[in-house]
Amino acid sequence: MLNRRQFLFVMGALGALTAIPQARSGAGTSGIQFGTAKPFSFDELKQRAKAMATLPYEEPVVRHDAVLESIDYDAFQDIVFKRERGLGEDGSVNFPAQFFHLGRYFKVPVKLHALDDGRSREILYRSEYYTFGGTSLGKIFPDDLGFSGFRLQDGPGATTDWMAFLGASYFRSSGELNQYGLSARGVAIDPALPTPEEFPRFTEFWLEPGNPDSKEFVVYALLDGPSVTGAFRMVCIKNQQILMDIDANLYPRQDIKRLGIAPLTSMFWYAENNRHQIRDWRPEIHDNDGLTMWTGAGERIWRPLNNPSSVMTNSFADTNPKGFGLLQRDRAFYHYEDDGVFYDRRPSVWIEPAGEWGEGAIQLIEIPTDDEIHDNIVTYWLPKEAVKAGSEWHYAYRLHWVATEPYPSDTVARVIHTRLGNAGVPGQPRPKGGRKFVIDFEGGPLNEIAKLDKVKPVISTSKGRIDNEYALQVVGTKNWRAAFDLYVEGKEPVNLRLFLKLGDRTLTETWLYQYLPFTYD
Repeated sequence: MLNRRQFLFVMGALGALTAIPQARSGAGTSGIQFGTAKPFSFDELKQRAKAMATLPYEEPVVRHDAVLESIDYDAFQDIVFKRERGLGEDGSVNFPAQFFHLGRYFKVPVKLHALDDGRSREILYRSEYYTFGGTSLGKIFPDDLGFSGFRLQDGPGATTDWMAFLGASYFRSSGELNQYGLSARGVAIDPALPTPEEFPRFTEFWLEPGNPDSKEFVVYALLDGPSVTGAFRMVCIKNQQILMDIDANLYPRQDIKRLGIAPLTSMFWYAENNRHQIRDWRPEIHDNDGLTMWTGAGERIWRPLNNPSSVMTNSFADTNPKGFGLLQRDRAFYHYEDDGVFYDRRPSVWIEPAGEWGEGAIQLIEIPTDDEIHDNIVTYWLPKEAVKAGSEWHYAYRLHWVATEPYPSDTVARVIHTRLGNAGVPGQPRPKGGRKFVIDFEGGPLNEIAKLDKVKPVISTSKGRIDNEYALQVVGTKNWRAAFDLYVEGKEPVNLRLFLKLGDRTLTETWLYQYLPFTYD
């Protein structure tokens, strides 16, 4: 069994395959082999998941282990799906589907079904769907081997894709800027607790493509795990932006301490706010640089991400949130200088609840990392109500895979930079034990604020002393900058809060930050 870091590393490595073109191999009909047609409905899938929750969990059986063990990372790279074998590659659907092979790191197969007019047919594995490079692997694969997941192509004949489902309940999209990055999950079970995190699996998928003119591709999925079962309906929409409308129905088998709804998993190594951790030639490395929240009370919040020295879990209590997500706000290429994996193009994902989610918290987990191969950021909605065995949970929400938040405010400015340095004034002796914070804001009402207006920062801290606070307009722009010095003893985290005001008028979103005291090398 893979541990968390090994699993997420493999997800990142293999998932990255979906962002590159696949080899062309001619046009024509799909040539897929199917099982017997059976009736299907989402209501029946929900009833099936609910019934499964009353039965003991059965560990998945790994078949043909010796064969799969031979497919290491390099061998997996050699396995290429034949484009003409894709579901709907004959031009009959909008977005043809291709199927991921099994291998050393994905040994448990998922069942794939093609869905048409309320009838489903299982898609049967055949090694003839693939080429195997210079290897002879295809000659040893049995016909009951199965698949590990699937991806959706940009259209018939396309050599690029825009969405992939691979591993546990993970799925990803290349987003508005056509570059894979963070992942979403069906559910998170007990993350960052003393007990091991549980990774329920999507065990079966039903694929319902649209007609050639449709922008929608519907995916149904059955979830199974030791603590929970579930039935999902996911409407994948590819237009100017990429959206997913998700209907999630969860049925706990047993009591669950942390039930993470609409979880996102990302990577943050270092950025402008933790330059002291830079160990690479590139100026910044992260899939996303902040958690954004739009509370039920209407407050806009920006929380820059950290790379802590130990696992940190923060909860932001709310009732009926309007939305939250992990964003990549910094889109300047020269802030990354990476022309291989293009961190400046990594998608932002905004979660928009449908209906009222009640009381709970947006929870953020930050895990130490010393490399970009580890996904170390997790966020999700945590319901306040206890999750008991035999209960039922339903959540509906929309995922926006975008370049920036889909509902920007015109009443408050947004944070664009967070920088730290030594306290004090340049050219004068620097006081000991102090840290300077500099936060830049842009947009919204700042476009109409004059340079000499008396804008003031409103700052609070959970401990320590604030000094030398001020706000000013950045020369040559309409942006405003807040700055202050923090003096604090010890190494315990410090929670900071700041926004700008002009008289009684709030000008900016709220900047939240968890300062983890450090010393420069």
